[in-house]
Amino acid sequence: MEGALTARDRVGVQDLVLLEAHTSETALLDNLRKRFHENLIYTYIGTLLVSLNPYKELDTYSKKHMDTYMGVNFFELPPHIYALADNVFRTMLSEFNNHFILISGESGAGKTETSKKVLQYYAVSCPNTSLLDNVRDRLLLSNPVLEAFGNAKTLKNDNSSRFGKYMDIQFDHQVGAVGGHILSYLLEKSRVVHQNHGERNFHIFYQLVAGGDDELLRWLGLERNCQNYSYLVQGDCAKVTSINDKSNWKIVRSALSIIEFSEKDVEQLFAIIASVLHLGNVNQNGGGAATTTTRFKRCLQVYSPFAVDHALYARDALAKAIYGRTFNWLVNKVNESLANKDMNKDGLKKTVIGLLDIYGFEVFHVNSFEQFCINYCNEKLQQLFIQLTLKSEQEEYQMEGIEWEPVPYFNNKIICDLVEEKHRGIISVLDEECLRPGEATDLTFLEKLEEKMGGHPHFVTHKLADQKTRKTMQRGDFRLLHYAGEVTYCVVGFLDKNNDLLYRNVKEVMRQSKNTIIKHCFPYTEPDSKKRPETVVTQFKGSLAGLTDVLMSKEPWYVRCIKPNDGKKAGRFDDVLVRHQVKYLGLMEHLRVRRAGFAYRRKYDIFLARYKPLCPSTWPKWKGSASEGVLCLVKHLGYKPNEYKMGRTKIFIRHPKTLFATEDAFELCKHDLATRIQAKYKGYRAKGDYLKQREAGEYLSFNCWRGMMARKERDKRAWAVKVIKRFIKGFMMRNQPACSDNTEYLAFVRQNYLTRLKGNLPKTLLDKNSWPTPPPIMQEVRGTLPFYLRFYYTSMVLRNSLLLQFKALTSSMFKGKKENYPFSVCQPPHHRLTPLTPSPWQPSGSLQYSVPLVKYDRNGFRPRLRQLILTQAAVYLVEEAKIKQRIDFNSLKGVSVSNLSDNFLIVHVVYDETKQKVNQINNFNIQDLRTSVPIRGCVCLPIAEIEICIRTQCFETQSKASPIM
Repeated sequence: MEGALTARDRVGVQDLVLLEAHTSETALLDNLRKRFHENLIYTYIGTLLVSLNPYKELDTYSKKHMDTYMGVNFFELPPHIYALADNVFRTMLSEFNNHFILISGESGAGKTETSKKVLQYYAVSCPNTSLLDNVRDRLLLSNPVLEAFGNAKTLKNDNSSRFGKYMDIQFDHQVGAVGGHILSYLLEKSRVVHQNHGERNFHIFYQLVAGGDDELLRWLGLERNCQNYSYLVQGDCAKVTSINDKSNWKIVRSALSIIEFSEKDVEQLFAIIASVLHLGNVNQNGGGAATTTTRFKRCLQVYSPFAVDHALYARDALAKAIYGRTFNWLVNKVNESLANKDMNKDGLKKTVIGLLDIYGFEVFHVNSFEQFCINYCNEKLQQLFIQLTLKSEQEEYQMEGIEWEPVPYFNNKIICDLVEEKHRGIISVLDEECLRPGEATDLTFLEKLEEKMGGHPHFVTHKLADQKTRKTMQRGDFRLLHYAGEVTYCVVGFLDKNNDLLYRNVKEVMRQSKNTIIKHCFPYTEPDSKKRPETVVTQFKGSLAGLTDVLMSKEPWYVRCIKPNDGKKAGRFDDVLVRHQVKYLGLMEHLRVRRAGFAYRRKYDIFLARYKPLCPSTWPKWKGSASEGVLCLVKHLGYKPNEYKMGRTKIFIRHPKTLFATEDAFELCKHDLATRIQAKYKGYRAKGDYLKQREAGEYLSFNCWRGMMARKERDKRAWAVKVIKRFIKGFMMRNQPACSDNTEYLAFVRQNYLTRLKGNLPKTLLDKNSWPTPPPIMQEVRGTLPFYLRFYYTSMVLRNSLLLQFKALTSSMFKGKKENYPFSVCQPPHHRLTPLTPSPWQPSGSLQYSVPLVKYDRNGFRPRLRQLILTQAAVYLVEEAKIKQRIDFNSLKGVSVSNLSDNFLIVHVVYDETKQKVNQINNFNIQDLRTSVPIRGCVCLPIAEIEICIRTQCFETQSKASPIM
């Protein structure tokens, strides 16, 4: 990690877990500020990455930087988004399971840019083929398309995502990106018809007006002036200096072609965008009649006896529905382009890395229905974040055999229940008001909330508040105390936005459209008013539940993006603003979890490789195990027993100061070593410090290598001298009775004679004269050799006959069904299981055989070392001296393995949930065994070199994995 630890006083620590005052929010802020002012925008909290938006271009995202981080241990280089992306990728390859990266933060904190950097890294690091290049281009170019249709300028961010996006990147077994899939959440459709002052509509409207060629605009009936369209000027911010709509239009137009949108699709898509602009210009004249452009009159003819307010509501509802459904069509079209066409061609399961770029916690001057949904989403993600973080930490401690210390944290389940609890939560009350007959209004909704939520510690209204709080609220407001702080919501518009209903006659008009996209978005199969559709918030609640299920099935990684100031100024660090984000991003809770006992943990081999120069016993090479070397090292350094713990695979260091002292000693050691080497060579004194250390290091490496080779040569010669001495002494005593001095030589003589005999056997057994003359030591066997030869020939015939039967049996079972069958045909069968001797803790039944194996957990697929024991009564899985599982033979249905060389043994048992603990999954697919997927009703065990016993003959084939009788 730790390349910059010597500068920690100036630039802070790279991992906040190493903060001495880890419980101090001020210390955390100070560390972030130091790094931010040095353009070090990334900081770790364990494996979580904190990213501050620099609001300027940095030179740390080049191809050279990508190459630097490829294949490097996570903490070996300074924190970077490339380090996290590479570690996720390599972990996926090694464990062959699915992962996701959750990118969260406030609007303007840099979430979208961070997700782009991850995609760009995978685009460069994956293999290059024409097919993979095509897939990568589509993955990358899906971003500008979705940004154009789903992003907009807000008060806090010029390119704010107004929808949530989850993307799966799919990799094949050759680590190539072969496909992807996108899920979208809660597009802010209300922005189509209304924008706050200083905000804009979605980018695509402005891009079309500014960048579309004259012929296209003429065909669409549009003018190159945003001021002419009501839906584009409500925020009084049609032009933005940081956005080039004309240039972005060209990028989107090119991306649509690469993502396989036909010209007809593109024309009809832009025709829909133009129709929304025209629809926004429909207004009421003095007599109450609708007026609009002549062209649009011919396209839309709807006659209804509406009042002015109802007519405007119908117009806006139609505009929102057209745009929202078109956006869903666009996402589905992009997914068709990203889909892996050869997904099941090779029969191998694909692994995925998910990217979740979702809106951050939002607090505006006026917060409406959209902010309520967004902040509810963040509450759910925070709950998931704490659960997964605590779970992963606790599992690591348990796996390493370290005692887990409970960590206090705020459980925001009380807030989630307040919002989503069935029949009692805010969502249920909102839906009841939307669906009940009678005159329901936003204020009646607020009254129902006060009736049901009164007294809740996280809910307050103007009516329920004390005198001091009432001064900060309006009569139509309610306030929620989120985990991130208080947010006041205005109920005006809640019911309308939640209903989002479209009149039936308007739907009927849309179904008659000649635009194929519109016809697809308004299908005849859609149910009409006989069954009321689900409300917006209920749909969103269901989609969040689905997203939670998706994330829970994958291994989590986190990026927390922070906005350093509201002015989008480079170099400005607003303490109050950053402190607020640190709080609602849960960074202090995560830090406390990571520091639950130990600040630092590393695998033994990595720790030893770095710090071994500090101990004479471990330098330059430690010959024992890595754990023993680390133990020797820390004892030499004087670690106290309460400062560290030795896990099964890692060392855990409790206090940062212990690590810092070790690191400082390491820096001094390097300096001292370089100085002593430089003193031998005067020419080094005239050169710079960097060149001195570099050449000193090269010289040191060369001398170490020469010394190692010399020691190997010395040991080799010493061994050869001993062998030659024994041979000479044995030759001199060859005619003496066998003793320790000539035993090896006589054995060599016998072996040499039999080797020569093998190639000079007589053609007939009766030919006694053509036998090679044996040495004196073998004179006594001269007369018996013909007998043994006859016996040998006879036994070979019998043996070959038995082998032929075995091979025929093996062929009937394995031929054409086993991947490595052709390689095992020539191997003779033999027994490989280890006979057992009785022991005090032996299971019931006479012990017969055992074999070591590895079992994977049902959750997380963590490897567990086990011993498989076969007795006359049952099969046992044993961990050290503890029986983990017993399978009676009467419940044993069979034993088999896959048709691949994946070293998996599958023990099929009768599944009884109340009696046996077995790995299970809904569907058994033998092709999935390569991925360590547990199987319903069986125990799936990967074995290092498994040779399967044919029960009737007690012989085994040597193939690595074969079906079992």
